[in-house]
Amino acid sequence: MIGFLRGILIQKHPPSLLLDVHGVGYEVDAPMSTFFSLPEIGAEVTLLTHLSVREDAHSLYGFLTETERALFRTLIKVNGIGAKLALGILSGLSTEEFCRCIEQQDTQRLVRLPGVGKKTAERLIIELRDRLPEWGGGQLLGAPSRPEVLAQPSEEALSALVALGFRPQDAQTLIKTVDDLDHRSSEDIIRLALKSAAR
Repeated sequence: MIGFLRGILIQKHPPSLLLDVHGVGYEVDAPMSTFFSLPEIGAEVTLLTHLSVREDAHSLYGFLTETERALFRTLIKVNGIGAKLALGILSGLSTEEFCRCIEQQDTQRLVRLPGVGKKTAERLIIELRDRLPEWGGGQLLGAPSRPEVLAQPSEEALSALVALGFRPQDAQTLIKTVDDLDHRSSEDIIRLALKSAAR
């Protein structure tokens, strides 16, 4: 099991990133909550990781906080919740907000997340309400800094939202709700689009 990676950030293409660890490039998928706090390209970063092993693929998932990784591991144990959907949930709600939705049985908020329908929301509440761990704040392992401005931020944001589970047409609609689109980074567009989806 790979518990964490410490290396140089080479690429950021949400929700995937590339980390150079002593000459070995690790492809890692991460929730947008982690992306928003990543340092600039070329900086060193430490990511807590979860390795998913299937017959057809070995996939690495990275998180800046133990809280996020713990919630991710809890989510993928729920019947019908895969890694992609778990990343979408973590990208749309903070761990505290998610726990609050479970405690308050707030299905309306949960169904606004990409890929979460009414039945999935109800299953999350039923399976997790009695076994959600009491997480702390989760210490950040990488210092936040200004997100990198990508060449085509709108297209990067669209790809990221689709990768998180939104239908392409829904992702385009959400991006159109973002004001001053031409002067924003892809991370800003994704953040604002996710906020719009959660309303």
